[in-house]
Amino acid sequence: MLRSGDEDSLRTEAPQEPDGTWWRASRTPEGPATLQITDRSAPVAGRQVIAAAWGPGADWALEQLPALLGGDDEPEAFQPRHRVVAAAHRKHGGLRLARTGLVMESLVPSVLEQRITTGSAHYAWRRLLNRYGEKPPGPAPEGMRTPPSAATWRTVPSWEWHRAGVDRSRAAAILRACPYASRLEEAASMELPEAMARLQLIPGIGPWTAAETLQRALGAPDALTLGDLHLPVQIGYALTGARNGTDEQMLQLLEPYAGQRHRAARLILLGGRLPNRRAHRAPHSRIAHL
Repeated sequence: MLRSGDEDSLRTEAPQEPDGTWWRASRTPEGPATLQITDRSAPVAGRQVIAAAWGPGADWALEQLPALLGGDDEPEAFQPRHRVVAAAHRKHGGLRLARTGLVMESLVPSVLEQRITTGSAHYAWRRLLNRYGEKPPGPAPEGMRTPPSAATWRTVPSWEWHRAGVDRSRAAAILRACPYASRLEEAASMELPEAMARLQLIPGIGPWTAAETLQRALGAPDALTLGDLHLPVQIGYALTGARNGTDEQMLQLLEPYAGQRHRAARLILLGGRLPNRRAHRAPHSRIAHL
């Protein structure tokens, strides 16, 4: 969900409404789709979700809905190995990893997040959605946009990338990916190692970007983010109390969770035992390697 402070809110997901309704706009393999999801769960009736969809991709979106809601996830396969992880697991026992089945939808925002703060990446995404996204089909809330197609991304001129705060290397990575969009989308049906390798064939897309993309597109429980400035420190502090850390140390600490390392990291972050940042940084910064 992306929101704007000084311009109209532009997003592919809308905030939850009072009746438990969520809205989502996607560009599916069948075309644009607007998805409305309403949670009707109740103590007596149990879990109940009602969904409706509009647009050429409506049938695809409804068929993929269980996976989007975590139906393909297997949280019971996870076994905590540390006290802090066990505590977070008990508190957040309903955590499920969603699977969108859409690679480019997650790849472009992930590239935009490379090496900059989250706020700057959100600004770039909002601006580009405003200019090149489409109004979603059906009764979508005002301000929502369907992400541009690969063909549309290729028409974005250099000055628009610049005005959105996107440097040449990130814009070039997105543009290099566009001609191979259909091949990249095939990664949604691959096992994680093959999917990681497929994405990294594109120059400018490395382990960080590939993992961030496949965490969403595949709902991959082992897609651990490598190359992040903060994550190894956060994991190391939560599990050992040390205030520094490297990818290698993080991999060693999470080795007992092989096959579930992304889920373990998510739970550790949800557990809240994180180091205080001593130096000033932009709020919500997320600086990463490619």
